[in-house]
Amino acid sequence: MKQFQSFVLDTTNECLWHNGEQIALASKPFSVLRYLVENPGRLITHDELLDALWPSTYVQPQVLRTYVLDLRKLLRDDARDPKLIKTIPKRGYSFVAVVTDEPEVRADVPSPTAQDPEGTDLIAREKEIACLQGMAQRAARAERQLVFITGEGGIGKTSLVHSTCQSMKTTSSQVQIAFGHCVEGLSEKESYYAVMEALGPCLAATTETEQKSAAGLSRLRALHDRPTELCEMIEELAREQLLILVVEDIQWAHQATLELISALARRATPARLLVIATYRPQDRSTKLYLKSMKQDLLVRHLCTELALEPLSKQSLRELLSRRLHQQDLPPELAAFVYQRSGGNPLFANALLDHMIAEKFIVRNGSEDQASWKQIASISDMELSVPQELARLIELEIDRLDPAEQRVLEAGSLMNLAFPVWAASAALDENPESVEETCNALERRTGLIRRAGHDDLPNGTRSDFYTFAHEFYREVLYQRQTTARRAKGHMRIAERLQALFAGRESTVAREIAIQYEAAGNWQRTVSTLRACARHSQERHAHQEAAHLLEHALRIAGNLGDAERSALISNIESELETIRESIACEKSQRKKAS
Repeated sequence: MKQFQSFVLDTTNECLWHNGEQIALASKPFSVLRYLVENPGRLITHDELLDALWPSTYVQPQVLRTYVLDLRKLLRDDARDPKLIKTIPKRGYSFVAVVTDEPEVRADVPSPTAQDPEGTDLIAREKEIACLQGMAQRAARAERQLVFITGEGGIGKTSLVHSTCQSMKTTSSQVQIAFGHCVEGLSEKESYYAVMEALGPCLAATTETEQKSAAGLSRLRALHDRPTELCEMIEELAREQLLILVVEDIQWAHQATLELISALARRATPARLLVIATYRPQDRSTKLYLKSMKQDLLVRHLCTELALEPLSKQSLRELLSRRLHQQDLPPELAAFVYQRSGGNPLFANALLDHMIAEKFIVRNGSEDQASWKQIASISDMELSVPQELARLIELEIDRLDPAEQRVLEAGSLMNLAFPVWAASAALDENPESVEETCNALERRTGLIRRAGHDDLPNGTRSDFYTFAHEFYREVLYQRQTTARRAKGHMRIAERLQALFAGRESTVAREIAIQYEAAGNWQRTVSTLRACARHSQERHAHQEAAHLLEHALRIAGNLGDAERSALISNIESELETIRESIACEKSQRKKAS
């Protein structure tokens, strides 16, 4: 364990912690960070890093810059005033923070090693595992196979791939596994980037001498613009033993890489080849060519698609049981985590770690009989979005156009579901253009989903959408300034009043919520009192009492001059309602 500032790098379990929270970090960026942390206070040249991390593979130095940029975002380190990673222009990098050994393992946080061996990311994936194993067996008989594994970020695509590959390695010595990863921004500019990364170690492993290995890598580089010969080289590697070629995140791949994958699926030459490609189908960067290519291959029965769905409530309960090593879970925990995570394994694991770090659930009892207990009810928990998830979501949002970001931020002012008219009101923009933006976002990103429409009092209809996850809505809401949020809430409240002019009392509660969120206490109190009068007219006296009690609490925020008289009036109204409630109880008692 290596500690620097508020971070702990767990080199045994290959993960990064920050203030008790585990941060999502891919393998290559982790390796770069680890090398820097293990060699602090000195210049580490580009060549040294490349030789240390890619000893048998040709990798352009540009890839280091990409990984370091990602690390800086994750660590919140400013390149202009670095506290962690300092760039030495044209030479390399230096890790400038103080690094200390941290031998102690956190006792109050489940060990990350408990996740992978227990298979928490692979719960309810038996069908997909069996399918991949069957495809590997057919590929071993020289029946080439191509499979696309699709699903949202954090759904478990990489875990499924690694589990299958590890299983094949342990059951057969006649298998080569080649991993390549498409890097956002870099892979889109360089053809075959991920394929070159994957094949380099294979060529080095299949040659007997260092001289032959170098010749093989030189030949690989020479095939950079010759796709037919590159196909032939891959088939040559797959002639005698099974080759599993994994290309991850192909939504960021250069079109030449996609064309190569398509060609490998279509060629008729027998090859012991299984190509596994993973991607997020609704990522903004997912190309039209990729979608049409996959569809054409599916129609021709030249590929298989495994679309990973979120976990069910029961499967998520099983995930939590495995993580906590106990069957009897704290009350409401499984339902709460399922509701907050939407069944996404990455979100669920991060949320559980966050709850443990914040001590909402704690481990009690002796070592042999210790169990996890919930120390507060779910309703009393005020949990923010786990920090590492917030960063991932921010990166996803930042890929959108500024206009699309503003529409989503406006929608977050309502709730998990939002009507288009409300988003357009918050932005003070034309509803038709906002609706078109929402429609495009649904089709392309999957961040929101259309859930129906509202019939408005003016005779028009307005679609409404829901966010894919509650975490997305919270991040979008919190990234706005207080002033901008207040202005948006005010505009929504005023639009509600205009839409329901003459019968505002029917939506007074919703109007009051918006005024309160905007911090306009005077209008909030006025609207709550109007809503209470409407409840009284319906003889809903208990409801009216709750509304006036709420109005009393809000009135406490007003200035001294207006607060005293207003509170006196509300208390008088509340007393009248309480008398009505007591009278009703007395009448019911007599009637019974």
